[in-house]
Amino acid sequence: MKKIIASPLAPKAVGPYSQAVEAGSTLYISGQLPIDAATGSMPETIEEQTEQSLKNVGHILKEAGYDYTDVVKTTVLLADIKDFAAMNAVYAKFFSGAFPARVCYQVAALPMGAKVEIDAIAVK
Repeated sequence: MKKIIASPLAPKAVGPYSQAVEAGSTLYISGQLPIDAATGSMPETIEEQTEQSLKNVGHILKEAGYDYTDVVKTTVLLADIKDFAAMNAVYAKFFSGAFPARVCYQVAALPMGAKVEIDAIAVK
């Protein structure tokens, strides 16, 4: 059975998809842009954008009863791979102990001109 998860603290989906879907004991979180749901704004720097994207992931995790320690896999999309080191420095602060598996890609463009988008899979 699957359950749709939505946090009012994370930005609403901008298309025909859910913020997250829980299937059994696994939570699949859609890619999170660095949008502040309260203001609708997006910060400027890659560091601020990475932090906001991961905060949005955290809001969804919490809504579903999970936390960052439950994350087993992430995908990071970067508009510019030159931002990899700066993104990594912020990313590392959100995960402690065993880091989740991860892939990171440079993409041609991200919605709304974002510099980063991050999705996650968490397991209880």
